[in-house]
Amino acid sequence: MSAPITALVADIGGTNTRVALTEGSHVRTDTIRRYRNADHADLAEVLRAYLDTTGATVDAACVAMAGPVRDGVGRLTNLDWTVDRDAVGAATGAGTVAVLNDLQAQGHALDLLTADNLTTLLPGQPASPQAARLVIGVGTGMNAAPVFKLNGQTLVPPSEAGHISLPVQTGEELRLMDFIARKHGVPGVEDVLSGRGFERVYAWLCEEDGGAERLEAGAIMQAADAGEARALRAIEVFTRVLGRVAGNLALVMLPFGGVYLCGGVARHFAPHLMRAGFAEAFADKGRFADFMHQFPVHMITDDYAALTGSASHLSELLILEAS
Repeated sequence: MSAPITALVADIGGTNTRVALTEGSHVRTDTIRRYRNADHADLAEVLRAYLDTTGATVDAACVAMAGPVRDGVGRLTNLDWTVDRDAVGAATGAGTVAVLNDLQAQGHALDLLTADNLTTLLPGQPASPQAARLVIGVGTGMNAAPVFKLNGQTLVPPSEAGHISLPVQTGEELRLMDFIARKHGVPGVEDVLSGRGFERVYAWLCEEDGGAERLEAGAIMQAADAGEARALRAIEVFTRVLGRVAGNLALVMLPFGGVYLCGGVARHFAPHLMRAGFAEAFADKGRFADFMHQFPVHMITDDYAALTGSASHLSELLILEAS
């Protein structure tokens, strides 16, 4: 039996890029390196620096990036970099190259996540192994992507769900939407469900309370831990919107195989979600409230899931190429 091919995988965020080597669908965690994007002109420079340092030769490469991808080309949402499949191939020497949105990579990782990398928030009901699943990422930005299995292949269509219109159901939420519109333009989901979105929720509450001091996201969470009322209200507003958006997307995709939350902001909120009303907002669908209890909801706690998903996607690509 031939040895597993060596591949390079990379996860590009707005601030840092992580690069690693793989064997088959396994990410070699000892090879993971982190590069500060501001120190490099583009992704190709990062990849060349990594290969120069490790001395590795790779057969395939997959890049996951925080931004929309079309036909192997993407532009990062929060960084002035363009990622091109051909440029990745030229920088790495890889014969098989893929470029994914980072949420697509998270979706490709689901089959490889172990129980210790998942926290169950809502149990849902058992479903077929072929049932659709849904990943929702909340971090620097917000996005979501459905995950399908077809003839042994994982299909994760791209999406830009963070830029759909912000759903509102109450007078209070309408005032929040008006605040965002006045300060930041057309209110989208990402204007609440992101790190900066959480800060905007708190700023809106400060305005509601008569101009209190605004705080950054980390300071708001510290204030909440200390029992500060406004910070706790900000968590509840954020959680309610997250639950409602996740419920809306669940009704669109019918992910009976589960909803999977991921991203740095989502993980920071994990200890607060059930207390702050996530389950109630998720199921708040009128006569479809009981229907919503079918969907399990999990939190992905594996910080390397995008790298794992990139490795898994490459493995499937190589099997298809060999068949």
